[in-house]
Amino acid sequence: MKPRVIFILALLTFLKCGQSQNIVETEGISNSIHRDNVGKIRFMAKPIATDKVRESDYISSFNYNESTDFNIRIYLDNSLTNYLHRLDHTLAVQDLVKNGNYQFSFYVDDKLVYKENLNPGAGSAEYKNSKTSIRVPLISPSQEDSWGRFLWNRFMIMGGEDALTEGKHMLRMEARPYLKASAIKVGDVIAKGEIELIIRKPSVTESQIAIQKIFPGSGWPISTSGFDTTLIRELNKKIAQNDFKEIRSIVLIKSGKLLLEEYFNGANRETLHDTRSVGKTFASAMTGIAIQEGFIKNENQKLGEFYDLKKFNNYSPLKESVTIKSLLTMSSGFDGSDDNEDSPGNEEKMYPTNNWVKFALDLAMDTSKKMGESWDYFTAGVVLLGDILHQRVPGGLEKYADAKLFSPLGIKNYQWQYTPQKLANTAGGIRLRALDLARFGQLYQNGGIWNEKQIIPKNWIEKSLTRQLKLPGSENEYYGYLLWNTSFFINNKFYEAFFLSGNGGNKVYIFKDVPLVIVITSTAYNKPYMHRQVNKMMDRYILPAVLNNPN
Repeated sequence: MKPRVIFILALLTFLKCGQSQNIVETEGISNSIHRDNVGKIRFMAKPIATDKVRESDYISSFNYNESTDFNIRIYLDNSLTNYLHRLDHTLAVQDLVKNGNYQFSFYVDDKLVYKENLNPGAGSAEYKNSKTSIRVPLISPSQEDSWGRFLWNRFMIMGGEDALTEGKHMLRMEARPYLKASAIKVGDVIAKGEIELIIRKPSVTESQIAIQKIFPGSGWPISTSGFDTTLIRELNKKIAQNDFKEIRSIVLIKSGKLLLEEYFNGANRETLHDTRSVGKTFASAMTGIAIQEGFIKNENQKLGEFYDLKKFNNYSPLKESVTIKSLLTMSSGFDGSDDNEDSPGNEEKMYPTNNWVKFALDLAMDTSKKMGESWDYFTAGVVLLGDILHQRVPGGLEKYADAKLFSPLGIKNYQWQYTPQKLANTAGGIRLRALDLARFGQLYQNGGIWNEKQIIPKNWIEKSLTRQLKLPGSENEYYGYLLWNTSFFINNKFYEAFFLSGNGGNKVYIFKDVPLVIVITSTAYNKPYMHRQVNKMMDRYILPAVLNNPN
């Protein structure tokens, strides 16, 4: 047999075997542009449909701008599911789709900056099974719904912004399949591409960088303690250049005195900040006061003592035994999780209903959770807590909170948000000035005392600032009574803090072993970088600036 015939037969055999290894049918390679770019990631400045793309649409250089479209198109010779099948031949299609996705690596100037195993939930089953050419928006001024935008934002906050300094840089992206079964398996590179990014930082003025003057009338004594002004000026510059996005205010209280008060992006001292779930902690404070005054017996009281639960859907004796404490520690055992969009009790399913309390009490119990031990973030449970308070305290929750908390703290200008029943909303959203958020934080650091008066019982403060439950999947994070707990590692030393936290990156930190209260407000709502950028601000600028100056 002639060598040429042998070669052709061998090639056909190889192709036949390769095709037989596929577990799903793909859309194939449909045009010459796709065929010429298999295995490549190409970059585009505009979102262009697959059948409209021309080679001239691809770019090799891009003037980086967050208000301009920036897209990639990934060209493959097979679908993601088939690539995953090569990693594990024993799994069925649905298991491959459920447990696998792309791994993306980002290199800047040939240095690996960020690597991520894309969440298996990103992308539909149909997309994973059939697509061999996909467009992914990385930057979209129209906020196009895509996992690509969130991936890009995570890359930027996790090292991209530091690597992409002003000037020209080469960005390289690589895509691999990964599968999480008994262990994580990662395949070979299936597509890669690079582009020159031209970075131009916005020009800033001295007034934007300068540390802002504390004007009279703050209601706080002014601290004479020193801090590293160079670090704070650098922080201000990064906020002005939008490296830290949508920051509205920073307030530092040291030893009960105002050390730093700064406002950005149009905010000022009188701005009422919508800090979202920061407001949940006020429900905890009011519970402690209500217990002290005898309107609630204690935090071990059970739900069945406040509601006729048989009138609601999914009755269970377990629901009767849910305690106030379990609502305070996010461990009630309801079938509700704000971290799972498919959960029956997810907060986004509560908001459109006309009765949030009924929504919560109609939920079933999750028998896989152990009440008081299984932590799961559950906003509807805090709505129940607010309703219990409203039932029991004289005049209702709003008037009681003003008389027992806000007025004693000297907080006069604030705005509640309300439930559909027009009751003060303990799910979050109460608006306060940054200086008044600092008052609330300082109240906790004072052991519940303000102006020599015990506002919140001391034992309640102690319970609230106790690590009640460890957060699942974390190494050093805990939860108290509607308060989070973490530790910052600065200058080879850990500094523990409890903190209030809300969507957008809103924080009130109460430090345990140093006399610091720090408020940061931000409007980066639902942005993937909202909390990470605040952590970065604390780690690299705010805490080193203060802790390096012990006086």
